[in-house]
Amino acid sequence: MNHDGDTAYRPGVGIVLVNHERKVFVGRRIDMPAGWPAWQMPQGGIDANETPMQAALRELFEETGTDKAEIVAETAGWLRYDLPPPITDTAWGGRFRGQRQKWFLMRFDGEDADIDLGRHEAEFDAWRWVEPRLLPELIVAFKRPLYTALLDEFRGHLGL
Repeated sequence: MNHDGDTAYRPGVGIVLVNHERKVFVGRRIDMPAGWPAWQMPQGGIDANETPMQAALRELFEETGTDKAEIVAETAGWLRYDLPPPITDTAWGGRFRGQRQKWFLMRFDGEDADIDLGRHEAEFDAWRWVEPRLLPELIVAFKRPLYTALLDEFRGHLGL
């Protein structure tokens, strides 16, 4: 596989969903190998003819079951991560070395009862609100630099 340039990275989006206490939504992934950190923020690929903002709103609904959120900010550019070698060969049919993502900070304006992980095909089996500073500890190691960059970029919105 040729994994050079932007085409080596699957285009995607991510959502930093923040509640009124400035805590961030994380979901526990259903499909993680035993022993791996399984918590992450909602994210997913961008469909054909879909803008990053449209993809973020769709992914929010698909992964959390709610659309009760308002976009507050987005990353200035695209953030990337590389998959570790054992995963690179199998994820997305081996076509990509990782993802490049546009991230959106969204203010949750609903109630916890509005979150329904089973409304769509479930990717998470549990969820919780966490302090933003804890995010890098909860994610798989290869995504930690991306989460740290997100915290830096959205620092003012997250009260850090």
